[in-house]
Formats: sequence, C-alpha cells, structure tokens
Amino acid sequence: MNRFLGAIGALLLLVLSGCVQHKPYDYSALRESKPKSILVLPAVNKSVEVQASGSLLSQVAYPLAESGYYVYPVAVVEETFRQNGVTEAQDIHNLSYKKLYDIFGADSALYLDITQYGTQYQIINSDTRVSATARLVDLRTGKQLWNGIATASSTENDNYSSGGLVGILISAAISQIANTITDRSHDIAGITTNRLLSAGGYGHLLYGPRSEFYGKEKL
Repeated sequence: MNRFLGAIGALLLLVLSGCVQHKPYDYSALRESKPKSILVLPAVNKSVEVQASGSLLSQVAYPLAESGYYVYPVAVVEETFRQNGVTEAQDIHNLSYKKLYDIFGADSALYLDITQYGTQYQIINSDTRVSATARLVDLRTGKQLWNGIATASSTENDNYSSGGLVGILISAAISQIANTITDRSHDIAGITTNRLLSAGGYGHLLYGPRSEFYGKEKL
C-alpha cells in the first residue's frame, strides 16, 4: 500500500511539475525604450571558421526588417568603422554606447556573438551547426533591452533507425562532403538568424513600429 501511495505521489508531482509555466520574459525595458532603428554591429566570431561573421551578418537584416525595425545597412556600417580605423569586431563591441549614438544616431545596437559555425564529423553523424547569441542595447541610455540565443543544425530531422552501422557511416561521410562543398553552414546560419531575430513568441524580440503587429503582443 505504501509503495502504491508513493507511486501515486510521484506521478502527481510529475504532472504538477509539467504544468509549471515558464517565468514571463521581462520586456519592460524594451517596451519603455520603443526603438525604431537598429544598428547591427559586426559579430564577434568565437568559432574556428573565418567566414562565420560575414555569413551571419549577411542574413540578419531580413528578420529584423520583417519584425518591423529599420536596420542600418550592414555593409555601410562596416565600411564606416573601417574608414575610422576600427576593423576588429571585439574592438567595436567595446566602444561606448554614446560614441555609437554620436556616429550613427540609431536608437539601439545589436551585439552578436557566434559560438558555433561549421561542419563536424562525429563517427556516425555529420553535423553542420550554427549557434549565436544577441543583445539589444539602447544607444541613448546604454540599457540592455533584450537578449537571446539560437541554434540550428543540419541533423535536426535526421533518422538513423535503419540502414545498419555501415550505412550510417557512409551516409555521414557523404553528408560531410556535401556540406563542405555546398557551404551548408551559410544556409544553417540563415535558419539561426531567423530563429534568433524574428519577433513573436516567448523570449523573442517584440515587433517594431513598422509591423502591423506592433504593440499587439500578449506576452
């Protein structure tokens, strides 16, 4: 009887724990700031792939613009820094928010870090993975408005339930070659940026003033 009651108690605890909701994301700073424009800074590349920053940056404007924000042209921003003798992403990230505001006049700046980028061969698998983090900072006050993290992988929908070990190894080898030749990382980076910077949903950016959904989120 005691064992039965114990099992029932454990089951109830499991059910109750499953009903616990996530702590609401604190959007108070972002709602108060109401940024209209975003200055995307060059991404700090913490991966071993030299092309990671350029690949990711070339794809960030679309999800931000679709979310309702004006995005300063990334190429123009990079050239402005280059003309002023600042070429390293980390050095740019270290600039004061006041300096960035004086130069560009943007409401906010987006700080990006790439933590993973590229294809790895994992014995029975070949995984092309891109991970990145982001912080949105108010350039008028220096206050952080939002932060997020996202990952995308080429193996998300893989199924290795059949084919045997030899088949799996061959498939992984072929996948690695194909991913390298076709630069699959660039495509995966596009998925990552969309997951990271598209508005709507728990923990995501709020819609900007150019979106029809602006101010209508119930988060």
